[in-house]
Amino acid sequence: MKLSQYKFNLPQELVAKFPAQNRDESRLMVLHRDNREIEHKTFKEIIDYFGDKDVMVFNDTKVFPARLYGNKEKTGAEIEVFLLRELNREQRLWDVLVDPARKIRIGNKLYFGENDVLVAEVIDNTTSRGRTLRFLYDGDYDEFKKTLFELGETPLPKFIDRKVEPEDRERYQTVYAKHEGAVAAPTAGMHFSRELLKRLEIKGIEFAYITLHVGLGNFRTVDVEDLTKHKMDSERIRISEDAVRIVNAAKARKSAVCAV
Repeated sequence: MKLSQYKFNLPQELVAKFPAQNRDESRLMVLHRDNREIEHKTFKEIIDYFGDKDVMVFNDTKVFPARLYGNKEKTGAEIEVFLLRELNREQRLWDVLVDPARKIRIGNKLYFGENDVLVAEVIDNTTSRGRTLRFLYDGDYDEFKKTLFELGETPLPKFIDRKVEPEDRERYQTVYAKHEGAVAAPTAGMHFSRELLKRLEIKGIEFAYITLHVGLGNFRTVDVEDLTKHKMDSERIRISEDAVRIVNAAKARKSAVCAV
């Protein structure tokens, strides 16, 4: 497989900068596999394609405010820090990306917030942009985590070229988000409103929930022509016994199973 085989021009003006006012009123493209016909619908019409005892599998991961802006000691240069994952709760170690990376070396300190309420020390280089930070904070873990997330911004993808707004904390999230740990939203699920979920439930559609914390790979561009050489990032996933039971029962009775 070659990267050049997948070239597609997406006009920048067609990239939505804001979501539809109502989640379930975004657009839905339906491809009929039998005759290859394409229809254009409204997302809430997805209910018409499922019936009693069919199953929808949702990812209930929750996005945390992963993008921070701090200043480098001495020079005061602004540095973007993108939180990837917590490595050690007690030592307050985090795996992060920094930009611009060339300015950030082991031993450097970064200062965040008014009156430098939060300080981080670089203790390791992991990749060209990757660093391990140890956060220094005079307070218990819950206070530290609260401060960290208050300083953070919703990690909108870079192709959404606008400033982050307060409403993004709620909209760049599914309505059923539960387990915090993702740096990007499982976007297919963002179009399900509470009203649509209730209508699906009334129609007899069953729900199963898994947790897959969407990671850095969601943002990583493919830079190699030979796709087998592309480096994939690992992600954490948890599949409960309840989810397994619901999906296996649907397969046994030949009901449709939709992985959202």
